Amino acid sequence: MSLASELLGRWAPIMRSVELTSSSSGTYDIYLDGQRVFSKKAAGRFPKPGEVAGLFEKKLGPALEWRGKST
Repeated sequence: MSLASELLGRWAPIMRSVELTSSSSGTYDIYLDGQRVFSKKAAGRFPKPGEVAGLFEKKLGPALEWRGKST
């Protein structure tokens, strides 16, 4: 599962926007509703598994159960 799919799957109904930016110069930034929540340059590394979801949870609250469950 991609990072974008994971984040959208958890919080899509309450996010205004999510943006993942990268470039050949080493930029890797993640923005939530226009605010940067992770920067590879500032951290000196790529995010660890689950780290970005944890940052989103701090801003948006626990993941939502917004998708219908299969029966």
